[in-house]
Amino acid sequence: MKIKQYQVDAFATKAFEGNPAAVCPLENWLDDSLLQAIAEENNLSETAFFVPSAKGFKLRWFTPVKEVDLCGHATLATAHVIFDILGYANQVIIFETRSGELFVRRNGKLLEMDFPASRLKPCKISDILAQGLGQRPIEVWAAEDYLAVFDSEATIRAITPNQALLGQLDLRGVIITALGEDVDFVSRFFAPKFGIPEDPVTGSAHCELAPYWANKLGKNILSAKQVSKRGGNIACEVKGDRVILSGCAVIFMEAEITF
Repeated sequence: MKIKQYQVDAFATKAFEGNPAAVCPLENWLDDSLLQAIAEENNLSETAFFVPSAKGFKLRWFTPVKEVDLCGHATLATAHVIFDILGYANQVIIFETRSGELFVRRNGKLLEMDFPASRLKPCKISDILAQGLGQRPIEVWAAEDYLAVFDSEATIRAITPNQALLGQLDLRGVIITALGEDVDFVSRFFAPKFGIPEDPVTGSAHCELAPYWANKLGKNILSAKQVSKRGGNIACEVKGDRVILSGCAVIFMEAEITF
């Protein structure tokens, strides 16, 4: 069997920036164990698989160790493949996913993703979280991940987490964030229990970050930067219970899986 695969740098304007994702177009779903094996072999933070559907496409995302409910950068990468490689003519792509219907609209060079906003709840600062980050945050919130707020961008950049401790936490991962120096806010994201020590740019984390900072700063249109080693910029807009995340993507590699 042969499967076409594209590797795409998402939230990037040129290769070697943003967050790489693998994208595999399929005619029909393969066995879940095979999808997981492909993701493990790729060893990227996410491998996306999609099949045609009546509404548009059904989309699934796999880390090297398990399937996840939502992934922003791999959705952006998939939309880029569908629009730019497969020549999809419609202005909006509808993805059917485990997180409901997601919409990606082409707006010039930007791709705008319409995602559900996360509902954050304040929570206690656990000793494992504080020890895992090496510093005690100002406050901590929880949704799919823990969101730990710190005093400055410099603090965010300087943190060297203890991955073993963060892997003991019960949620998907840990987002750390602070006000930005040249953007509204900055962040980093760690998900060691999902095989991702640090994700370069995490769209789904901004479904938590954008509502938090919109409420904090009193505005719904926000500029964000994920300050990982590769880094990436994300434009965010909060619209009620939805978050619009915008970015660019570039094809890095085209390949063919054979087995």
